[in-house]
Amino acid sequence: MNISEILSTKFTEFDVGTPLSKVAGAFENQELDAVIVTDGEEYRGVVSRRQLASSSNQPSAKVGSQVQHVPTVDRTEDVREVARLMIGSDAKTLPVLDEGRVYGVVTGDDVLEAVRPFLDAVTVGDAYSAELISATPETTIGKALHILREAGIAHLPVVDGDDLAGMVSLYDVIEFTTRGGSKSQGGSSSGFGGRGGGGQNRGGFGAREGDVDRMLDLPIRNLMSDTVVAVERSEPLDEVVETMFEQEISSLVVTDNDTDEPVGIITKTDVIEALTWERDDRNAVQVFGLDLLEEMTYDDVSTLIEKMASKYGEMSVIKASIELQEHKEQTRGVPLVLARIRLVTDRGYFTADGEGYGASHALRLAANAVERQLLKGKTYGKSKKHPDADEQKRLYGWWLGG
Repeated sequence: MNISEILSTKFTEFDVGTPLSKVAGAFENQELDAVIVTDGEEYRGVVSRRQLASSSNQPSAKVGSQVQHVPTVDRTEDVREVARLMIGSDAKTLPVLDEGRVYGVVTGDDVLEAVRPFLDAVTVGDAYSAELISATPETTIGKALHILREAGIAHLPVVDGDDLAGMVSLYDVIEFTTRGGSKSQGGSSSGFGGRGGGGQNRGGFGAREGDVDRMLDLPIRNLMSDTVVAVERSEPLDEVVETMFEQEISSLVVTDNDTDEPVGIITKTDVIEALTWERDDRNAVQVFGLDLLEEMTYDDVSTLIEKMASKYGEMSVIKASIELQEHKEQTRGVPLVLARIRLVTDRGYFTADGEGYGASHALRLAANAVERQLLKGKTYGKSKKHPDADEQKRLYGWWLGG
């Protein structure tokens, strides 16, 4: 299955010299995830909604200073390869090039819509993130913003005891703190806030005109969405994706089938990542940004993961995901690289970052951090059993059929 029938030739484009204030205005269109940046007719990169919401920029700054370099694809690229590139680059919009010029774009939603009929054999339990980062209704908006940015996530469930109280998104917070001074009663379901947790925001903002510092001290119970969409682990992914499209949301809280307690979260990104699973890869070691590892091969990385896990007794690696991202900063010609390891084992979920000059150095720092977690028994979620042959066939059979 390739992307020729799902890509869009309609996209929003800005020149590198366009002020960020004008680019931010384009994101009033809730369907827009990212814009294309060009220099004349030459493609330069993209700037995403999330990127703007996550960083502090002067409105007069030029969009060229915020360009994100993401993979480009051609018109006949395989859907699964596109999914892999999206996960590896943390980008949900990829430019489609034809002879060096932007022909169109393909989005995560395009991919999900195309594969949705094949997802009925995979459940939420197979793909969700057991690491549930949450807040309480009394958490301040400033603290919530810090959690969202520090964890690199866009949606934060609000939990009151064992009950789901609401959902707040990065876009809710940015919308409120940057434009909330002009709001009156009733909150907002437009702007960035419209991409939040799936419900109407609470009202009562009229008396809160003032400086940003005072806004950040307010509890998120005043900002969170009242309605939270929850799903049980046994639900098939095709229905989950359908719910996301119908509700115009990108995440659902996962609850335990028996207790209804929140145990995790599933996002569109998790579903897209499921498309990258290997059908016959016992170690299931995935490396995104392998080309940055000039001193290591895939086999070297796989061996590193195996040795790391084998040091701590009986433990089976179910899935390991390694992401490498190169920054602009350099020292003596060597770029600063962020390495992130996500390790799912039969003893739990482990994750850690490492940042160093050179990909190999950064990867080893991340591995050392994971080893310390293993030594302390610090897991981020409940253990998952390793799927047997029949379960593997059920998980991946939909892809073979597609």
